[in-house]
Amino acid sequence: MLILGLAIVLAACASRPQGVLTPVKADAAAADKVDLLVATTRARSDAPGVYFNGERGSDLSLNNIVVSIPEQRQVGSIQWPSRVPGDPARDFVTTKVTTMQPSEAKDWFKRTSGKKRRVLIFVHGFNTQYADSIFRFAQIVHDTDANVAPILFSWPSRGNIFDYNYDRESANYSRSELATVIRAAATSPAVSDVTIMAHSMGGWLAVEALRQIALQDGRVPAKVSNLILASPDLDIDVFRKQVLEMGPKRPHITLFVSTSDRALRLSRLLSGRMTRLGAVDITREPYLSQMETATGITILDLTALQNGDRLNHSKFATSPEVVQLMGDRLIQGQSVTDSSLAGTNSLGSTTLGAGQVIGSAAGAVLTAPILIFESAARK
Repeated sequence: MLILGLAIVLAACASRPQGVLTPVKADAAAADKVDLLVATTRARSDAPGVYFNGERGSDLSLNNIVVSIPEQRQVGSIQWPSRVPGDPARDFVTTKVTTMQPSEAKDWFKRTSGKKRRVLIFVHGFNTQYADSIFRFAQIVHDTDANVAPILFSWPSRGNIFDYNYDRESANYSRSELATVIRAAATSPAVSDVTIMAHSMGGWLAVEALRQIALQDGRVPAKVSNLILASPDLDIDVFRKQVLEMGPKRPHITLFVSTSDRALRLSRLLSGRMTRLGAVDITREPYLSQMETATGITILDLTALQNGDRLNHSKFATSPEVVQLMGDRLIQGQSVTDSSLAGTNSLGSTTLGAGQVIGSAAGAVLTAPILIFESAARK
């Protein structure tokens, strides 16, 4: 029944027209642009405006894609074209899709990174087609207003709720290529800092790629300073082992969790009823005690947020409060529980209150409706 219910909720996605990535001419005055570098392990598609499908490719492909985002829209939303070509005045559309060689990545970075020379690598989750991953990441980059060079890693998801096991194996198939992308960014002298953000099943892929780098190279690159896992579809026991095998010199980890995540309830059923990391109740044992002894981990409980998506699985991107929090602090590598938050109004009066501290010295901050719990050691 849960699978059937989720399929009905997601049925609207199937009605979208194909070929929405076909480039169109957009008036610069009517829309904003997001310039992406897209690395993918998907197989190429001959269908116009699709470019890559959900099957597995034989190698890593790079593309430069510019997304046009209309001005009149709600923060956290994606306005899909109802027909092809889309209308830049009201729809998400692309204005440029070109194949990129690895040697061209440096020039792309120079024109997109800004003075801070920071990179944000995003890894999408389960049930995500190529176009979905591009428009979602473009929305995140635009709405957070983060001063970063945005790199999307799009792995072979078929975009079908009934292909869960295929997607999980495709994530496993892609970990060496993601490790290659992370290494390339971290070893470039033109890059000062790397943040990795991953959603859902992409969380397992991101953590596994970092674990692989640590085991092969002796440590995670120092420039990889932050790892943000949103609704991670990851066995909590596996996560503990992955983090230990990364070694002590690992990035700071931020987790977005929600006990009302309906997609992770399905994942738990399909995974032998093992608790998914993105669905833990941090206010209960044994997770509360485990958090008190953890180092370098921040947890944001989004359960009480009411303005997310229908499955409560993408609140990190669809909730205006969380989007602003990511742009203001998390993507910039700042703590969300330091004293500068108390009494401020940076998230709006409905979200950020007095910064009431609860719990032990490890420190949980209630910024209703978001519960933020940060371990004693920030790094």
